[in-house]
Amino acid sequence: MRPAQLITVIEKEFLSASEHEGLIYHTPVMLWGAPGVGKSQMVAQVAERQNTHLIDIRLSQMEPSDLRGIPFKQGDSVEWAVPAMLPNAERHGENGILFLDEITSAPPSVSAAAYQLILDRKLGEYEVPDGWAIIAAGNRQGDRGVTYSMPAPLANRFSHYEVDINLDDWVAWAYANGVDERVIAFLRFRQDLLFEFDASQNPVAFPSPRSWEFAHRALHKFEDHPELFSGALQACVGKAAGIELAAFIASLDQMPDLDAIINGEAVETPKEIDLQYAVATALVGRAIRAKDTDDAMKVHGNILNYANSFPQREMGVMMVSDMHRAIGQDIFAVPEFASWADKIADLMLY
Repeated sequence: MRPAQLITVIEKEFLSASEHEGLIYHTPVMLWGAPGVGKSQMVAQVAERQNTHLIDIRLSQMEPSDLRGIPFKQGDSVEWAVPAMLPNAERHGENGILFLDEITSAPPSVSAAAYQLILDRKLGEYEVPDGWAIIAAGNRQGDRGVTYSMPAPLANRFSHYEVDINLDDWVAWAYANGVDERVIAFLRFRQDLLFEFDASQNPVAFPSPRSWEFAHRALHKFEDHPELFSGALQACVGKAAGIELAAFIASLDQMPDLDAIINGEAVETPKEIDLQYAVATALVGRAIRAKDTDDAMKVHGNILNYANSFPQREMGVMMVSDMHRAIGQDIFAVPEFASWADKIADLMLY
């Protein structure tokens, strides 16, 4: 399932716990996916959107006693000290997300300790507060990570979702989180490089949604150090992808004048397909920065006019689709949108 859909699933499960406290309504969720596809980030994004507390427990680093607690003598009996990391309504709030990350990397003794916590929402005398959702995530056995086969009794305690790689969802996230537009443009141009992982080769650095964010950081840190620049990108996304990204960025000095496009001047569209991707991505970035300003309608209108200038109309459709995901319904109020839509109506119908 694509990330945008999974975020909705996680959000629904959180709301089912927080809005139906005391009822058996929430189902624990297990997210399966390769390293770096954004499983943890999706859960964190839902917690941020819902303004709720997130407790992230890495089960691969736990011992059974870390979950069960430590026994201590109380009179003639033994009681258990509840771990402070587990959700507590007084300390953490009545609603939240308990995220059990790296659950497939946890030894069987630890996953066994989690059985009761996940299904019954209890561990001995401890109970998970009613308003807390339980989400887990882990890598698959073929991903070359440290993984254990999930026991059937534990697996049967979850609803299971596999995380798909989707470029449109990543691009929407990248624009919203300020990822450098040159990285976005490169991945629009080389879509197959968003995620490239061959477990049989046991790579150290490889392209993934997470490592492209690292490349964005490296771009800004090492852009002024040409002797380090290509190597820094390769260190994030692997040798081949890093070299391609560095070469793509080097070619961008042939970009047309974006300010002239924004001002509505006639600007020739590049013939090179990689530069067309770069222009389209940069203009979406300009549209985002213009949103909520006095010039927003003018800027968005001139960008929509330019969308008709691409030799391949699909390029304009991609750019306007990215604009819509980034700025929302405001795009429909721009007069030039109707004109653009009329010109590509036959393409959209097809």
